[in-house]
Amino acid sequence: MRIRRHLLIPLAVLLIAAAVALIVALRKQAPPEAARLLPGADGFFYINLKWIRAFNATGQLPPVSREPEYQKFVEETGFQFERDLDQAAFAIHYPQSWGNGTAGSASEPRFSEIFVGKIDSGRLTAYLKKLTSSIDDYRGFDIYNIPFEGRTVRVVLLSYDSVAVSNHPDPGVIRGILDRSRKLASPFGGPWLLRKFYRRVPLASVSFAILRVRPAEMTSLGGLGSWSLLFPKPAVAVISARYLRALHLRAEAFTDSDADAQAITEKTASFLSIFHAAEGSVGAQGTDADVKTFFDSLKVEQSGDRAVLTAIVPPGFVRKVLTEAPPETAAPAPPAAPRDEPPARKRPHKPSSR
Repeated sequence: MRIRRHLLIPLAVLLIAAAVALIVALRKQAPPEAARLLPGADGFFYINLKWIRAFNATGQLPPVSREPEYQKFVEETGFQFERDLDQAAFAIHYPQSWGNGTAGSASEPRFSEIFVGKIDSGRLTAYLKKLTSSIDDYRGFDIYNIPFEGRTVRVVLLSYDSVAVSNHPDPGVIRGILDRSRKLASPFGGPWLLRKFYRRVPLASVSFAILRVRPAEMTSLGGLGSWSLLFPKPAVAVISARYLRALHLRAEAFTDSDADAQAITEKTASFLSIFHAAEGSVGAQGTDADVKTFFDSLKVEQSGDRAVLTAIVPPGFVRKVLTEAPPETAAPAPPAAPRDEPPARKRPHKPSSR
């Protein structure tokens, strides 16, 4: 009996340690909690600005210019996105006509968002009350209905540091976010598309996007229509960014066959060859070191039913992209006369002898 008791104690300790290790491993593979609160959607985007600030990746970026509406928002709420926002997670809802999208009756994409940061809830609530047309009480929380460009934007404060926003036509979407925020965090939670492809996001990524690509339907929407130039058929794109002294980008296209992946790889390689040719035509004197590093790092390859694009973006390249072109250099002024010599005197003009 004594032997059994001595064995049970270390066995129990080992089981507890194994359970803790399993939970930690699962949490590492799970999407960030802000993203897990999002509803089911056709695309997801996440960025961790707190990590980016910790890496001092924004130290060399130009200051943010404020539009009048944003300036008013900052003055009334005290919240500055560039300073106080720590995390942001977005769900993208495609119209139902886009391959059975999740936006319901909406004719254009709709969005649901989670913002986490340093929030003054009193000032933000006062600001929202000025804009809202009505307030819904849901399980003791106020959901502010704000009319904007013919749509209803719903806003709710989830906690002291997080806010949910959605312009989905179904009010049940933001209520679902609120319900999930009241439950204990689970590594198995989150939308299906996010959970399935988040495992393809590299460790320590400060930002990622997971998108269902529907090239035939997306041609009607501005920038998203450019996807049809590379994707011959529907696919899922996983794009991530890690900061390791420079911004390391990785984009993977998950297709239904090796042939589709090969087609994407070949089209992307053709575009890259055009970029390299344009960069080379500038000449050695006009080539910037950061720009050259970026172009040289662009690589695309096929791996089975996946097409993989990688690139390295130096901080200087990001700064040049976000900074406006410098003004034209003024012509240098003529050198001043030495102090020990008086300025030359002009001779009086003599009238002509004609």
